[in-house]
Amino acid sequence: MPIIQKLALLPLSQRFIRILILPLLIVQLQGYSQSSSEATSYEKDILKQREEKNEELKQEKSPLTDEDKPDFKGLNYYPPDINYKVKATLTRFDNPFHFKMKTTTDRLPEYSLYGKIEFTLQGRQYSLNVYQNIDLLKKPGFEKYLFIPFNDLTNGKSTYGGGRFLDGEIPAGDEFVIDFNLAYNPYCAYNHKYSCPIPPEENSLETEILAGEKKWHD
Repeated sequence: MPIIQKLALLPLSQRFIRILILPLLIVQLQGYSQSSSEATSYEKDILKQREEKNEELKQEKSPLTDEDKPDFKGLNYYPPDINYKVKATLTRFDNPFHFKMKTTTDRLPEYSLYGKIEFTLQGRQYSLNVYQNIDLLKKPGFEKYLFIPFNDLTNGKSTYGGGRFLDGEIPAGDEFVIDFNLAYNPYCAYNHKYSCPIPPEENSLETEILAGEKKWHD
């Protein structure tokens, strides 16, 4: 029975109380509906991006090995979870120093430590350093590019043991959105012929990030 009809059957005193509560209930239901709709739309966007990446990996220049390409059906992911998309605060370092980041080979690309982001995830505070690739900065369109490699407690279990990556752009202010649903594997996860950055030790999160791309092979 609809809420309005149920109210009509109540004693006058109880009916008055319910009438006071009803607008609040309606607002809450409307808020839930909007939130649910937002989450559904967000999930569709994430799934679409994943489908597009799968199609790219089927192409001839894919980083997959020649042995894996014929049977490739798609990458492995955690289900989209909007709770892993959080607002962070970006702190820029006044004098970002340059250094050589370790990779899976002898290659040592030059990076600068641009700053750090601080955020709350599942009630706990975390921070990650953000970097800029010096060579990439010289290419048009990459002047604001930020690189966020990280490790977490899923490494070697459900995700690639060498860590995962996130990309970002320098924001106008200090608000930065970090979305772990977009966390992706380096090419080394698919093919050992590639040379990939190793997340610095300070970018190790003492929690399981159950979002983004999972490991390619067991």
